[in-house]
Amino acid sequence: MSYKKVELDNGLKIACLRMPNRESVSLGIWINAGGRYETEKLSGVSHFLEHLVFRGTKRRSARKIKEAIEGVGGMLNAFTAEEFTCYFVKIPAGYLELSLDVLSDIVLNARLDGEDLEKERKIILEEIKMYLDLPMHYVHELLNQLLWPKHPLGRFLCGTVESVSRIQREEIVAYRDSFYQPQHINVIACGAIDREKLVSLAKKYFSSLRRGERLSFNKVEIKQTKVQTNFMEKDTEQTHISLGVHGLSREHKDRYALALLHIILGANMSSRLFEEVREKRGLAYEIGTHLKKFQDTGAFIINAGVEHKKVIEAIKVIIEELRKIKKNPVKKSEFRRAKEYFTGQFLLSLEETMDHMLWLGENVTMLDKIYLPQEILDELNKTKIEDIQLLANSLFKTSDLNLALIGPISDKERREIENNLFL
Repeated sequence: MSYKKVELDNGLKIACLRMPNRESVSLGIWINAGGRYETEKLSGVSHFLEHLVFRGTKRRSARKIKEAIEGVGGMLNAFTAEEFTCYFVKIPAGYLELSLDVLSDIVLNARLDGEDLEKERKIILEEIKMYLDLPMHYVHELLNQLLWPKHPLGRFLCGTVESVSRIQREEIVAYRDSFYQPQHINVIACGAIDREKLVSLAKKYFSSLRRGERLSFNKVEIKQTKVQTNFMEKDTEQTHISLGVHGLSREHKDRYALALLHIILGANMSSRLFEEVREKRGLAYEIGTHLKKFQDTGAFIINAGVEHKKVIEAIKVIIEELRKIKKNPVKKSEFRRAKEYFTGQFLLSLEETMDHMLWLGENVTMLDKIYLPQEILDELNKTKIEDIQLLANSLFKTSDLNLALIGPISDKERREIENNLFL
């Protein structure tokens, strides 16, 4: 694989990969702007802006934006994360210029009209209410509040009903004008592309922009010294739990050991937690782990949906599995399977133009570098069995445990759960 990366004079970066035997191009405009760049007053503004740009530009109505891409068989979407916002298309290869024209138009020239703003405000408020009604999603927000209290990472990306209700047009415009500048923008493409043409088109649509000030975010300071819990009593069909500890940053030296620890404990149906909690005991339908990785911090999280009367037993089993992986070395066969799973999933994800673009875009936007796939696999293969146990002992400590729970829980059950949160 041969990636190309170019930086324009104004600071905008372009990265791409030509993928042979493809008929599509996946193109993304990535911006270093997201939830952790926001003040508490403007909580949700990144997501609000991401929605609002699709309402129309100086050249295109909302309908014209969608028709331009969908009218040639393409798809258009966007998402907001804590550290970036991404606008993307997947389109037949012959329409590369059209896709860049449309994406650059919404990013740079959105009207941000007052009437459109009020319509979109109503939609986002309904989106927030929807998540509040989905305990399997909202429990993650309760955990974030424990992991990063009084910090943007601990806030809901959509904002709150209160913050979204009071955000004004001039505040959104000011936010857009501060962050949607070339030093924060990355143009990423994978698929059936001509590299020189992509660079030429990026210059056409972005080179007139003037470089501004590079903006940053407040770094995290971890001050946790004891177990923390966040229980929400609610009449639900299941009790939803999310157990988390602070993890590793994106480029931490132990990130591959962390990936293998995640696979062994809860990334798939062969994992320890799936086997012990679901298959052997039938305590949960859904049980698994996931990782959050940011530039300066991260989290290792275990999620489960459990029958109400089995929640205490399920938590005991989860805690016991954490104890086991701290105490006993991983078997060679399990370690080998985890490495092969990582390798297989990683290589499969690079076959499709959209998945490859998302992977490349996150690397360039967050790290300002491109790792070759073989470099990643070489680093993975340097990880040793003992690294897993050492990392488990570093991460899984009683004083670092955080538990969020939503369900019809009694005071007696709360106390019993808290009494079992020790490693």
